[in-house]
Amino acid sequence: MTAEDAPSVAARDDLAGVVDLFGWLTRAELSRALSELAFKQRAAADDEAIAAAVDVAVAEYALVPAPPAALAESGSTPDAVEPPEPVDGSATADPSDRVALAVGPAAFPSLPPDAEDLPHILDVPERGVDREALSAAVLDRLSADAIEAIRTSDADRLETLADVTYDIEAWAPVDASDIRERIVAAADS
Repeated sequence: MTAEDAPSVAARDDLAGVVDLFGWLTRAELSRALSELAFKQRAAADDEAIAAAVDVAVAEYALVPAPPAALAESGSTPDAVEPPEPVDGSATADPSDRVALAVGPAAFPSLPPDAEDLPHILDVPERGVDREALSAAVLDRLSADAIEAIRTSDADRLETLADVTYDIEAWAPVDASDIRERIVAAADS
């Protein structure tokens, strides 16, 4: 996928807006929500385009994988919630469809047209996210991504990650300055 083919920032923020309506969604649930939106808008849903848009949103920290310890559902115990089985219930479903996604530090959630109807369409319980557990996981991921981008000398990725170090500090009470310093040092060398 080239930069021209990549989903726009607005599209990534719309994805974050849909996730934000529920607190968190699995990839499969988000895909279903986007298919429902396409149906309401009398448009065709392109599963590959949806998957690509979600991949870009995750890569750019608009959406972030949420660990089970950060997930909550109404009526559940305070312990970690396991993401639900895929909607189709098949044993051959892609395990990545069960990855829970939450709004990330690089998102400015916005709602696409007709999204306000999604809670009435999807059978998803009320959910929440433990921001402390989520921010710790995101900071760990950011550090690992920075190490990999430095190892591979990926200048574009380093630039994106440098921006995310500022975003995460505004999003959660964390300090990403050591990660930013490593990124800047690698970019300057």
